[in-house]
Parts: sequence; C-alpha cells; structure tokens
Amino acid sequence: MLAETVDGDAAAVAELRALFLASATRHVAALSRADGVAAWRDEALKLQGLAASFGMVELMAAAARAADAGPDPLLLDAVADALAACR
Repeated sequence: MLAETVDGDAAAVAELRALFLASATRHVAALSRADGVAAWRDEALKLQGLAASFGMVELMAAAARAADAGPDPLLLDAVADALAACR
C-alpha cells in the first residue's frame, strides 16, 4: 500500500517506514510513562491514528484496546508486541 502511494519509490518507502517506526516507538514509550488515564488514552489514540494511516491493522487494534481500557501493563505489552511485528 505504501509503495503505491509513492509510485514504488523504494527510497521514499524506506524513509516513510523509518519515520513511522520512530514515531510509533515514541508513542509506545509515552504510553509507558503516562501519568494517568487521560495521558494514556491520548497517547493510545495518537498511536491508533498513526497505525491506521499506515495500514498497520494489528497495531491499530492493540492501540484501540489500550485507549478503551486505560493504563494496563498487559495492554502496554500487547501494543509493544504489535509494534515489534511491524518491524
């Protein structure tokens, strides 16, 4: 899907992928530091939107579950695992 967006430009795909992974990693780190329900939810929703924009369905779903449930170490692990699967 990403390759179609940039007309198969391999360098552009690689750059966008790197930017996605860097941003998603920052959001997961922010989730781990969230100091309350509102901060957790905000980061989870940002990550959900980012994942959706790149078609990362599993990460999007994990972030949505996290946003709905609130702070939970098991959900943080699930989000981190979903991000790892994107690599």
